[in-house]
Amino acid sequence: MLQMTGICKSFPGVKALQSVDFAVRRGEVHALMGENGAGKSTLIKVLTGIYEKDAGEIVFDGKRIALSTASQAQSLGIRTIYQELNLIPYLSVAENIFLGREPRRFGLIDWRAVKSRAAEIFENMGVTHVDVRRPICEQSVAIAQMTAIARAISTDAKLLVMDEPTSSLSENEVRILFDVIERVKRQGTSVIFISHKMSEVFEISDRTTVLRDGLLVGTYPMADLTKLELVSLMIGRDATSVLSERRPTSTDLEDRKPLLGARRLSRGQRTKQIDIDIKTGEILGVSGLLGSGRTELVKILFGDTPAEEGTIEIGGDKTSIKSPRDAIRLGLGFCSEDRKAEGIFPTLSVMENMTLGILPELSKGGVVASKKQREIVETYIERLGIKCSGPEQRMKELSGGNQQKVLLARWLCKKPILMILDEPTRGIDLGAKSEIEHIIADLASRGVAVLMISSEMEELVRSCDRIVVLSEGKKVGELKGSNISEENIVDMIAHGNPSLEGAVDE
Repeated sequence: MLQMTGICKSFPGVKALQSVDFAVRRGEVHALMGENGAGKSTLIKVLTGIYEKDAGEIVFDGKRIALSTASQAQSLGIRTIYQELNLIPYLSVAENIFLGREPRRFGLIDWRAVKSRAAEIFENMGVTHVDVRRPICEQSVAIAQMTAIARAISTDAKLLVMDEPTSSLSENEVRILFDVIERVKRQGTSVIFISHKMSEVFEISDRTTVLRDGLLVGTYPMADLTKLELVSLMIGRDATSVLSERRPTSTDLEDRKPLLGARRLSRGQRTKQIDIDIKTGEILGVSGLLGSGRTELVKILFGDTPAEEGTIEIGGDKTSIKSPRDAIRLGLGFCSEDRKAEGIFPTLSVMENMTLGILPELSKGGVVASKKQREIVETYIERLGIKCSGPEQRMKELSGGNQQKVLLARWLCKKPILMILDEPTRGIDLGAKSEIEHIIADLASRGVAVLMISSEMEELVRSCDRIVVLSEGKKVGELKGSNISEENIVDMIAHGNPSLEGAVDE
């Protein structure tokens, strides 16, 4: 179906792709794997007409093609579902699915057909609980993801490119997605599957191509690889330590007083009477299924959605956090789950994105001290290992992992006492995930308290000193020390407080 040969692409100071070969068979699911900055996104953007290649050849469905726009790729039957969804929030689910190709009757859009066909697509996907008349902005991230998938499927695409399609889906929704992938595969559609979740890659993929530093490592049948072997190919070294490494807990945590304490925090039905404490230099994990109230809790703490009931203390003093401005003034920082919508400014430079929060401190008489600004940015680029051509490179040209590092650096410039991280490694491969986890551990070692949400339990087990478990908006318990394990987290979610001696702090 697809043959890319000798593909090269460079940006100022960066060789993103160096003579890469990539081939996808008709009716197969082909995983594209590689570390942060390996060239996966660049290769896909060349394939879909967003970037023009510097050299190489592309043959699609038996014909040599030269793409310069995304619309050209779409007209050939190449459809992409990006991790950062490209939906229009104030249009309905149905309108987003058929945008630009609405069914018409007597020259006018047939809105009844738009809605009925959208509902039919979801029904064929096995999703029956979506109101296609409601706007995307009123839907969950998971429904938005399913809408993007429905839009791609509805076009009878020959090649589907799925970039982290499961990053916001529950386990049940992942099963529905995989059923859909199997269905389109049987119909002869090819799928390029990009994911950092190894278990999903091994479950759904037939073959995998591995990139590293813009170079082709190789293409392999999934049946011939183990998880450890695949990760080792991606990072270029033995992955045993990366997969098994667990951060040691500080021995004096028990003696430290809480930096932040919250009591009986409540807001609507998503957050109910939650108590939470976090100490200086501690990494506190928050675990729970989608809809458990994890993000709602941290948005209350940061003042984005103030509590309707409850109290918050910082350093033993009762305080009121009614807005993010209040939280920032008190020394809190917050990295949102949705980098694109609530984090980065894609067309601004790395320097502009990183220093937005400290411009008042860098300015005098309305003029920014550009030399000092550059010194700060270069310091954090080196400290956090941000891969970019320089401070002037635009954010949208960076990989997801490097964008996340820039957002972390933005808050580190403010010297916070507490960092709230909502899914800090979402959509990031294992190598970059390890780098982010080391940065978080370094923050804690410097005395910064870290409150971290993650859907990946193994990540919380590796990184956290304690884990708070939420279910249906309520705190069902805590795990610490030797009781921290994926099995115990699952047990708490399913049954509330398990009978684990020393596991639960009431």
